[in-house]
Order: sequence, then structure tokens, then C-alpha cells
Amino acid sequence: MSEQRKAVSLISGGLDSLLATKAMIEQGIHVEGVNFFTGFCVEGHTHAIRKKKTSKPKRNNALWVAEQLGIKLHIVDIVEEYKDVVINPKHGYGAHINPCLDCKIFMVKKAHEWIKENDFDFIITGEVMGQRPMSQRKQTMPIIANESGADELLLRPLCAKNLPLTKPEKEGWVDREQLFGFSGRNRKPQIALAQTWKLDDYAQPAGGCCFLTDPNYSKKMKDLLGHRAEGKTYELDDVMMLKIGRHFRPRDNFKIIIAREEGESRFLQGYKKQFTYLSTLSHGGPLTLIDGSDISAEDIHLAASIAARYGKGKDAEEVTFGVGLIGEEEREFKVKPLKDNEINKEWML
Repeated sequence: MSEQRKAVSLISGGLDSLLATKAMIEQGIHVEGVNFFTGFCVEGHTHAIRKKKTSKPKRNNALWVAEQLGIKLHIVDIVEEYKDVVINPKHGYGAHINPCLDCKIFMVKKAHEWIKENDFDFIITGEVMGQRPMSQRKQTMPIIANESGADELLLRPLCAKNLPLTKPEKEGWVDREQLFGFSGRNRKPQIALAQTWKLDDYAQPAGGCCFLTDPNYSKKMKDLLGHRAEGKTYELDDVMMLKIGRHFRPRDNFKIIIAREEGESRFLQGYKKQFTYLSTLSHGGPLTLIDGSDISAEDIHLAASIAARYGKGKDAEEVTFGVGLIGEEEREFKVKPLKDNEINKEWML
């Protein structure tokens, strides 16, 4: 009896990684999944924080994929290592602040390290040639394999027939005839394959699961990095807070984060000891954090007049706020809410 080969699959939680993994299981390969945690994944954070009801299930889709396929999933924290990928991408950014090609190279590199440490044979991904404009092109597929160090140990089951033979195919560990030649952005072939395998519950594809591809998030991330002291990067708390609330930078030395609903206000409560905060006392309204340096009384007054616009006292003559400075007791003051036409559009991030 031939030895059962082992592969690790990069599991994002989407349809493609689900199908690529299933294709290997169908060929008798022992597959385990790995999900690299960068902090930037869309799922699992905002829809869990917000109180707003939604028909979308609140779940981690990578764990869901592993459960559906009956495989072990390893979640690996790469937050610190990943910072250099975001800030100094060798291959540059996509349309926003998304270092997609460098990201894929880094992920495959980490997977290559993982298979050597865990005595696995090869790596599989759900990549489809032509599906992503930056990282999944004919020209970039070999770059990922080469610069990651994985080389011929990287197999893409969904588009393998469009690519040169890999070691798993050459050695007969997998049957190339049972692999696929998908290409382009049309998902109909993948959806049809999922139906064939009776896989009908999966995350709907919508441009990837990374916040760095989102134009609104990217704008806030660029602003954050642009206002950090030289040599200082970002922390995981920054990544999380950029996903929450309305962000304004009315002056260069500070910005404000205004919760959009009750769930976000509860989340921001956890940061009240780390930031100057504003809470509305006379009317219902959102919690607001002030992030910056050398914040003056005038800055706080401006921040409160903006925040008042987004509470129930927006049409009142004045709104009473509680302001909490770091390490000090909360004190009260009153402001007149700004009107829409008094809020400079350039302040909005």
C-alpha cells in the first residue's frame, strides 16, 4: 500500500479554498488547514460587534469550512510579522493599500515553513488564474511559488491544468486528470462543482476577505500611518478600531471615532481608559473617542460639537457631554451641535 501523502491547505473561509481542499480529500490526501490571522479579515469582527440584526450567520468561515470538510484547522497569529508586508510591500499596492502579491507570497512562505516543521508533503491553495487582478495572474503565479520558497510544492487544484506540473503531480501523489482548469472571474464553474459535491453553505465571494481592499478602510489606514511618529507602525487595537465607527480628522493633531450604534458604543467602552472620551449626558448619543496628542480644550469642544450631530440632541440648542481625560475623573461641559453644512467634508475619513 502506498504511503498516504499529507498537504496543508490555506483556508480563507471562501468557496475556492473549500473546493481546493475538497479536491485533495477526494484523491485520498490527508489534508489539514491553516488560517493565518493578520487582524485584517472582514469576518468575525464587525458583524459580531454590531447589535444590528442580520440574516448572515455570525461565524468564522475558516472554522466553518474545516468543520464541513472534517479536517483540523490551525489558526496561526502572524500580526507582528505581517506589519512589514503592509508597510513595505516589495511588489507595491493594489487599488488601495492592499499588498496582495506580497501577502500571498508571505502566506505561502509561512505555509512552506509549516510543512517542514510538521512533516507534510505539499501546499494547496484555492487560487484561480485571472480571478484577482494583482495576485492571481499568469505572470504572478510563478512569482508566488518562487519567492515563497515553495516552488514545485505549491499546488493550485482549481487551475492546475493551466499551470506547469508540480511535484505532487510528477510524483503521482495526485492525479492531474482529476484537477481543474478554471480561469477568470466567473464563479459559475466553482458553484457548479460545489453543487456536485453537495456543498451548499459557503461564504459568498465578494472581492476577498481583507479590509485592506476596501476603499473606506484603506483611507483610514493611510491616515493612521501618515500621522504616526516616524518609525512607529500600527497595533492590533488600531486595526480593530479602524473597522468601527465614523472617523473624522478635524485637525492634524487628533482624530475622533464616533460609534454608529449601540454595539459599537459597547465595544469602544473598552478603550475609555486609553483615550480621551466623550459621552452624551443630556440626550441619547454615541460614545466618542479622541485619538491624538497635545489635545487642547478647544480641540475637545470641536470634537464634541461634531459628535453631538450624531446623537438625539442634534437639533437641540446645546448638548451636555461628559469628557474623560486619561487618568482623570469625568467632568461635564456643554456644546452647540454642528449642522451638516458646518462639518467639513475633508474631515471625514
